[in-house]
Amino acid sequence: MVSVLVNGGSPIVKSRSISPMGQHLSPENPTKGTLGAPNRVLIAGLSRLKQCSYITSQALSLSRLVIWLKRTVLFVRCRQAAARQDQLPKGEGKDLLIEGKVDWKGRSAIKHKHGGMKAASLVLGTFAFENMATLALAVNLVTYFNRVMHYESSEAANHLTNFMGTSYILSILMACLADTYIGRFKTVLIATFVECLGLGLLTLQAHYPKFKPSLCNVFVPHAKCEVVSGANAVLLFFGLYLLAVGSGGVKAALPSHGADQFDDKDPKESTQMSSFFNWLLLGVAIGGSISLTFFVWVQDNKGFDKGYGLSVIAMFLGSIIFMAGLPLYRIYVIKGTSAVIEIIQVYVAAIRNRKLQLPEDLSELYEIPMDKEAALHDDFLPHRDVYRWLDKAAIRITNDQSPSSWKLCTVTQVENAKILLAMVPVFLCSIIMTLCLAQLQTFSVLQGVTMDIKLTNSFNMPPASLPIIPVAFLLILVPIYDKVFVPLARKFTGIPTGITYLQRVGVGLVLSALSMAIAGLMEVKRKNVARDHNMLDAIPVLQPLPISVFWLSIQYFVFGVADMFTYVGLLEFFYSQAPKPIKSISSCFLWTAMALGYFLSSIMVNIVNSATQRDTKSGGWLAGNNINRNHLENFYWLLAILSWINFTVYVFVAMRYKYRPQSIDAEEEFEVHQMKTMTT
Repeated sequence: MVSVLVNGGSPIVKSRSISPMGQHLSPENPTKGTLGAPNRVLIAGLSRLKQCSYITSQALSLSRLVIWLKRTVLFVRCRQAAARQDQLPKGEGKDLLIEGKVDWKGRSAIKHKHGGMKAASLVLGTFAFENMATLALAVNLVTYFNRVMHYESSEAANHLTNFMGTSYILSILMACLADTYIGRFKTVLIATFVECLGLGLLTLQAHYPKFKPSLCNVFVPHAKCEVVSGANAVLLFFGLYLLAVGSGGVKAALPSHGADQFDDKDPKESTQMSSFFNWLLLGVAIGGSISLTFFVWVQDNKGFDKGYGLSVIAMFLGSIIFMAGLPLYRIYVIKGTSAVIEIIQVYVAAIRNRKLQLPEDLSELYEIPMDKEAALHDDFLPHRDVYRWLDKAAIRITNDQSPSSWKLCTVTQVENAKILLAMVPVFLCSIIMTLCLAQLQTFSVLQGVTMDIKLTNSFNMPPASLPIIPVAFLLILVPIYDKVFVPLARKFTGIPTGITYLQRVGVGLVLSALSMAIAGLMEVKRKNVARDHNMLDAIPVLQPLPISVFWLSIQYFVFGVADMFTYVGLLEFFYSQAPKPIKSISSCFLWTAMALGYFLSSIMVNIVNSATQRDTKSGGWLAGNNINRNHLENFYWLLAILSWINFTVYVFVAMRYKYRPQSIDAEEEFEVHQMKTMTT
């Protein structure tokens, strides 16, 4: 309201300010009144911006003003970030601030200061020591169960595969916690502590006789050896599954944290990230080579307590190396919301909207506008014409003003759900390979116990150290693959990784089937030697068969090369294809496939024994402690046939798979939008 007063012939415009709420303010000082400090600040800002017609309008609501001010603050923050980049050293490129990642003090990570191969090398060292601590258990735990805890061979194998399966399956839970609540760095720290505690309990039990059964040779016919039970069994499995929790956390978060040290939008760092996954296998091989030789030898010759004690030391050193890289790391910023829940919402919404018709114009599907504050640092994925039934989750209903997130999802959410759904068939095809791996860690070790393990006249090679053969070859093959094969293949294919992820996985699946066929042939040869020398009932270790344990190295070598192709290829495939908020969970696709493979091994052993119990005196192909009279070769050939069938299905799946599209950089789009708005 404006009044004109006459004073000496001069018109004086005297205003009474009116607030957006209809309350009067003092004309002498419009910031004084009854609105309180927050609203006075808003009115002061409104008076300074009265040149904008939409702000000076008296009908402007307070809520619209707040939204405008929030967008203005957001734009200022974008400008401040750009100013920080301009102050950084010249020649380092424009995008020096790493999107969505901070340093250990919570400041934006800087490309030339944080991350890169230097930080990733510490992650590789940590993974090497973790593998050094645990691989000896994975290959020799069946011997510990059999000879010390007095379980039968099949029971010992099942306990080992159940432990391994649980370790891998727990990685899913740990990955969800890492991506949503704890963060990948903290998850690794906690997991290494828990792993050290589990190893410590196993060391304690192995050292003190009162915590384990009395000494007894389970291979002596008609021997009545006491199986671990009661409180001692509780201590055994509590320590073992505590180790499984820690190992699951390391597997879930450590590879993803290492990959976080690279920017996949930078071509140079993208190539380095591919090399990181190759060198990750090399780190596993280096740690594994020490574990499979020295640690296993100590367990078999000096005692399991001393061997497990070395594992505790190795795990402790790994945690120290990991913490040493704290000032160098790029730490992924968690958002506190579960990306897994958002993906589940897509499937629920698609089912609830199944009767709706898809619009002809794809732009009518729901998506968060680029200028929303929630859009900053998010990946916006373009719509793809696959799995169209999921698009119904993004159909907007006009009469529903505030739809539930369980009934309306964004296009980006839908595309993320499509990506995960497309990866499921690849995930399922990788389970059989772990089923084959489980046999090399259990029955192949039991084969080696019956054979001649002399390396020299004065040194015997522990059967559990047989996996050192493929590991030793990996120490040579991984650098050749990364430095020779990949650059050479890149010249012909134009693919940064040389060959596609799925091609790499396919090569490994073929080799794993071949390794099972070779294992069957080697078992036939071993049993023929036992029959020819009338040693079918020979006591293992005390009466070794006159055939070198190195005959088993062929199957280990072939499977080791398969390992290099398939498991690294799968790890890289799942990480590269998964949406950004669930990178840790993506690596768990591999670990989950391995878990299911180990559980499937336990199930198959029981099924095979039940189906063949009338064919053998021992009660099944794999029953009893005397494998000389069992039919392990038939089991290996069964796995070879299943592996070839699995590969045939995989070829069909891989040919139909479409790699994920490049995401739209929401921050750049938003900044361009704001610049256009401010200049018009």
